[in-house]
Amino acid sequence: MASSRILQRMAEHLDRLEREGLLRAPAVLAGVNFCSNDYLGLSSSPGLKAALQNAIQVCDRIGSTGSRLLSGHHHLWEQLEDEFARFAGTDAAVFFTSGYAANVGLLSCLITRDDVVFSDELNHASIIDGIRLSGARKIVYPHADLNFLEDALRRENSGASRVRLIVTETIFSMDGDQAPLRDLFSLANRYGAAIIADEAHATGVYGPRGAGLVAELGLQRQALAVIETCGKALAGMGAFVCGTAVLKRFLVNRARTFMFTTALPPYAAMQITMALRLAQTMEAERDHVRSLAAALRGQLVGNNFDCGSSNSHIVPLMLPGCDESVLVASRLQALGFAVRAIRPPTVAKGRERLRLSLTAKLTSDDLHAFTAAVSAVAPRQNG
Repeated sequence: MASSRILQRMAEHLDRLEREGLLRAPAVLAGVNFCSNDYLGLSSSPGLKAALQNAIQVCDRIGSTGSRLLSGHHHLWEQLEDEFARFAGTDAAVFFTSGYAANVGLLSCLITRDDVVFSDELNHASIIDGIRLSGARKIVYPHADLNFLEDALRRENSGASRVRLIVTETIFSMDGDQAPLRDLFSLANRYGAAIIADEAHATGVYGPRGAGLVAELGLQRQALAVIETCGKALAGMGAFVCGTAVLKRFLVNRARTFMFTTALPPYAAMQITMALRLAQTMEAERDHVRSLAAALRGQLVGNNFDCGSSNSHIVPLMLPGCDESVLVASRLQALGFAVRAIRPPTVAKGRERLRLSLTAKLTSDDLHAFTAAVSAVAPRQNG
């Protein structure tokens, strides 16, 4: 039977992953959490929890009932999109049910086979998949390599109808370094290219009131689109594509991940609204997270560990080799630290690591205890 052959193929693939140390499974981690994206600590906020409880009570329904173009729309989503656009500093915003859906929906409908996309090699899978679905020609430039990118833009600077688009994360989710945004926008202007910036890991943590690094530079209106995520620092779900009113109308009519996705229930809009308002007031937490990150990098590097090029609240602890990274993660978990090994295909072979993410709930004592634990169980990579 065909199904038997498919099942056998799946089993063989899983066996191969297990032999190579790449088999994964969800797990509930206990201990001091060094792998959470809850950067501001809002997921345990009493105020946010109370807002959600109130939202469930006052909303006229707790189910979605359909896509927003069918029966799932609610005035709360429009109000939230308007409020989020003001937060992001753009004319409009449209909500997608996940960051993945936002990038795939945006890129797959925005560009065509006649266009050229320049994508940083470390961009998230959702960006890669969105470009692939668009059919556009893709030029992957080495991570943050402006010289390579400029040469590629210069070569492709022909064809009046051809769109040239640069796509980048603003903080790279695995390496924790920041994109050279000012230079990228300068290149885009010089060569007539558009630019899309994904603020997934900057939303809530950087920029004015947490609006991100593009807003910090005042470049929001020069971007074709800015993606802001709610499922990390905002402790919610979904993501916004922020840009012009024309972009919003186009996405509502053409982005398949918007058109054919069941909407979230209206109370989710109230939860995100409250999280957004709380996050904008949390300057002390933003400062604390960035201070912790700098301190952790200093401690780890001072103990001859490799933290790559991180300059954000995401700090990679490089541990090349699947077996090595899994072993160290397991030892640290046994010592009371919630960490996970990051392996291919999330990162390239030889670039395995622990992805350490700092949150406002951590303390300086937590950092010292963690560094001591790492020093006891992990091999140094420097010196």
